Amino acid sequence: KQWYQRRVAITAGVKMQKGCDTRAKKSGDAAETQRRLEAKYDIEQERQCRQWIDSVLGEKLSEADSGMHNFAASLKDGQIVCKLLNKLSVETGGAPLVKKVNTQKMAFKQMENIEQFLKGCITFGLKAGDCFQTADLYEAQNMSQVLQTLYAVSSAATSIHKYAGDCIGTKLADLNEREFDEATLKAGQNVLGAQMGAFKGDSQSGMNMGKARKVCD
Repeated sequence: KQWYQRRVAITAGVKMQKGCDTRAKKSGDAAETQRRLEAKYDIEQERQCRQWIDSVLGEKLSEADSGMHNFAASLKDGQIVCKLLNKLSVETGGAPLVKKVNTQKMAFKQMENIEQFLKGCITFGLKAGDCFQTADLYEAQNMSQVLQTLYAVSSAATSIHKYAGDCIGTKLADLNEREFDEATLKAGQNVLGAQMGAFKGDSQSGMNMGKARKVCD
């Protein structure tokens, strides 16, 4: 029975791989949308992400030339992004967020890695809107969003988990809560804003709205 189940899984993986490799070429509006997404891709952001990943993992990415499709090919199996997230979590005092990183070449195993990475990102502190979709990376449909997710992971590592290593992107703002005593709060209730028309004696008195404009030669 186990042999049969494994056989079915392998067959499904092969079919899925063929399906991904033979996806029909986009046309019309879909093709135009894809061109716009690819036009947004920033090669400088890719360079920064490559250097950051190398710094965190201590190992070089594929020696392939830079570029959207080459970068996608380097990350497509999901192994590197899973290792990246686990390393950041462990070095900031947490546990690995991806329990098992698949090393198989089958398509559904590689996509499973990507899905586990995305789930780990939410646990790590990212919002759903910060994360790309599986097909954005696996099929290189929106690599700009992949870059943004990597930037968001770095920001979360630095701002939320206090990661001391290299980072990219913007540091998240720190919470700055303020507490006022009762007297201060009551005093603030007696202050009139400028919108009230009585700020330091200023008012709209004397203003004529809609008055005819005189033009002199």
